[in-house]
Amino acid sequence: MKKRIVVACSALCAAPIAHAQSSVTLYGILDAGLQYTNNAGSGSLLRQTSGNINGSRFGLRGSEDLGSGLHAIFVLEGGFNINNGKSGQDGRLFGRQAYVGLSSDHYGAVSFGRQYDAFTDTLIPLSATALAFGDTAFAHPFDNDDMIHSFRLSNTAKYVSPVYHGLKFEAQYAFSNSTDFALNRAYSAGLGYSGGPLSAGVAYYQINGSKNTTINSAGALDVNESQANNTAGFVLGADVQRIVGAGVNYDFGKAKVGFVYTHTQFEGSTSFGSNNGSVRFDNYEVNAKYFVLPQLSLGVEYVFTDGHVTNTSTFGSSPKWNQLGLQTVYSLSKRTDVYLESVYQHVSGHNYTAFVYNSGGASSTGNQIVGIAGMRVHF
Repeated sequence: MKKRIVVACSALCAAPIAHAQSSVTLYGILDAGLQYTNNAGSGSLLRQTSGNINGSRFGLRGSEDLGSGLHAIFVLEGGFNINNGKSGQDGRLFGRQAYVGLSSDHYGAVSFGRQYDAFTDTLIPLSATALAFGDTAFAHPFDNDDMIHSFRLSNTAKYVSPVYHGLKFEAQYAFSNSTDFALNRAYSAGLGYSGGPLSAGVAYYQINGSKNTTINSAGALDVNESQANNTAGFVLGADVQRIVGAGVNYDFGKAKVGFVYTHTQFEGSTSFGSNNGSVRFDNYEVNAKYFVLPQLSLGVEYVFTDGHVTNTSTFGSSPKWNQLGLQTVYSLSKRTDVYLESVYQHVSGHNYTAFVYNSGGASSTGNQIVGIAGMRVHF
């Protein structure tokens, strides 16, 4: 149950005067479970995990009514590992989000701080990686397209438009905070539509100069934050990274189906043994969710990823991934649920091995299976 602190209006003089309303909401998610991986390189692995569907977090969200449809807004949100209490996002206190801004009922919102990019806001709700469905375990191979927002952007200015005939636009720019303006910066834009049972979106995302980013830099990105391929920096390791994507969902009532396509291009990359060449991923995802009962849901995701690597002598140039994810969630109450989920991945190509995101380690073969049982509590 969310706890809300409201500063109520009070009369400051004999005549009635309207005063601004302010509110601060404390919220969070606790997500813990047991995970089994059939092959984590040196054998099978059984471990306790945190943040299987949703990253464990706590946060404060506030709004102050300034009058005439204008509001001051802020969010402070920190991630943590529930198993050991350590802060996530490279040890930041508010590593998930930390921003302040102004929101207008008529003109949209402008905010500044550490925030999600427009690509994440526009496409994630259409994917099985959406927070209410799959998130971490359902990431596309290596989270190559950042569909589970495995890193956030610092030094960000962001604009989100009001909804107009079901359409909403947003744009974001993350500054390098360096004399080299183009190094370690990022920008994105997205357009979403929601009307009746149909939801759709398109987005573009670009990151510049992340390969040369130093650890704990003051720029837009921190290479320590990426956990793809079990090493820091894979998602960020390129002179230029570009992602473009589109998706659509249709809600049939008890069932919802969706399709998402993303194209990720790493230019000037050393990933997969590429010697300053290019690495490309084309991800094709279909997903569906069905409510058997109001408190019981079943979900499925299938992803085909077509890869291409240039200038490599270590790996094959055309890897291909097939990934299948299954999930069932049972709600014990409005705030608490238990879940079971499993992900199978098969990869083909010379020297490539399967690696389900956050599985505990890459497989020694082209196949890997992960099973998770857990519970979540929202507050």
